[in-house]
Amino acid sequence: MKSYTVMGGRCKLNYSKEELLKWDIEYVWHPFTQMKEYCSEEILMIERGEGCYLWDIDGNKYIDAVSSIWLNVHGHNRKEINEAVKKQIDLVAHSTLLGQANVPSTVLAKKLIHIAPKGLKKVFYSDNGSTSVEVALKLAFQYWQQKGEKYKSKTKFISLKRGYHGDTIGSVSVGGVDLFHSIFSPLLFKGYKVDVPYCYRCALNLSYDTCSLACTQQVKQIMEKHSEEIAAFIMEPEVIAAGGIITVPRGYLKRIRELCDEHNILLILDEVAVGFGRTGKMFACEHEDVSPDLLCLSKGITGGYMPFAATLTTDEIYEAFWGDETLKFTHGHSYTGNQLGCAAALANLEIFEKENLIAAIQPKIEHLKKLLEKFWEIENVGDIRQRGFMVGIELVEDRKTKKPFAFEKRLGHRVIMEARKHGLILRPIVDVIEIVPMLCVSEEELSFICEKTFESIKAVLKQVKTKNKKIISQ
Repeated sequence: MKSYTVMGGRCKLNYSKEELLKWDIEYVWHPFTQMKEYCSEEILMIERGEGCYLWDIDGNKYIDAVSSIWLNVHGHNRKEINEAVKKQIDLVAHSTLLGQANVPSTVLAKKLIHIAPKGLKKVFYSDNGSTSVEVALKLAFQYWQQKGEKYKSKTKFISLKRGYHGDTIGSVSVGGVDLFHSIFSPLLFKGYKVDVPYCYRCALNLSYDTCSLACTQQVKQIMEKHSEEIAAFIMEPEVIAAGGIITVPRGYLKRIRELCDEHNILLILDEVAVGFGRTGKMFACEHEDVSPDLLCLSKGITGGYMPFAATLTTDEIYEAFWGDETLKFTHGHSYTGNQLGCAAALANLEIFEKENLIAAIQPKIEHLKKLLEKFWEIENVGDIRQRGFMVGIELVEDRKTKKPFAFEKRLGHRVIMEARKHGLILRPIVDVIEIVPMLCVSEEELSFICEKTFESIKAVLKQVKTKNKKIISQ
């Protein structure tokens, strides 16, 4: 019987496949997962990874076409990052950043500011995307409280419906994905929500070609009426990721920056999912040459290796906290500035520099764009959205009316389960099939991803239509 090895102290502990699967069901509660459904399906348990591939405990090979949920940048088991973490762990794994410094966090902060959008000068570390947003929200709030008496009323935030910024109470308060957030509404602080710039399902029933970004008028009206109580506007630039891979129309972000400036409101950009090359630029806001007042980073910051995050901000905001003990920012995390995370992040950035990676991925982005054209052959594909290596294929019951499939059909979930049979790991956002490959992916691998995604969608739709015919005939 084959056994699987887990390192435990000085000993190698060997377990059978049957034990591992049993214990997974018995003890593990998986995130964003209906456990009743999960426990009734075949479990995919990963043992190792290399490049764009993962292997399960039976030795089956899969392309990781979602970068382990938008995390991995340069591939699994990347030698340079492995070595950086190993070297650091031989020095020290962690020491607190509360009132003292460490070498890699200092060097990383300098490098981040060097590559960041202009105007960002300070780095505050935390440990995941949600906390990077929490830091930004609290910094924005406290900034206005300490700026002067006339600004103390600036305590609210504007955010997007269908926006997603994490799972902590603060980040959920500025989120807008009802599927994830509605149950927690009694716990959340109140703010202003505006329509997401979702051109395929425009709330104003307009077309981008002729609308002159009419959706920004709603933002303008709220700011004009309530600017004295609004601390900041928060959004993801370029792609509203967990909201459905919704691509933000060109010009929207620049207009929001202008409105924030006009009404003395801070701009927080959440680049947790879209940063580090994912949209074809190092930072997504570079597509419109916009600099925020606060920038939230995580996921790809370590190449997808370690839980780690950073919130970047301006000297102006930093200076509002400069002074006596009462002005300090009383916020922190136990693993803030963790040396292992910093080492992984530094190695990640060195790969970007060494391989001139942003320029190198442009042909692959164009290749992906061409591959996606074939999906229009499927009559139930309503929309195809792409920014760089972030793709959303929205499946609908009727392309003409944009009518979605009934939620109960679980079409997106069925597609990703079908894709596993073809050696492909995907994820759905309801019925939006997301493809978010690593930047190291080859053109051949992109072709495989799109071919097998196409086949999986076709196979599931055939099953649905066959079942519908049987129901009608009965």
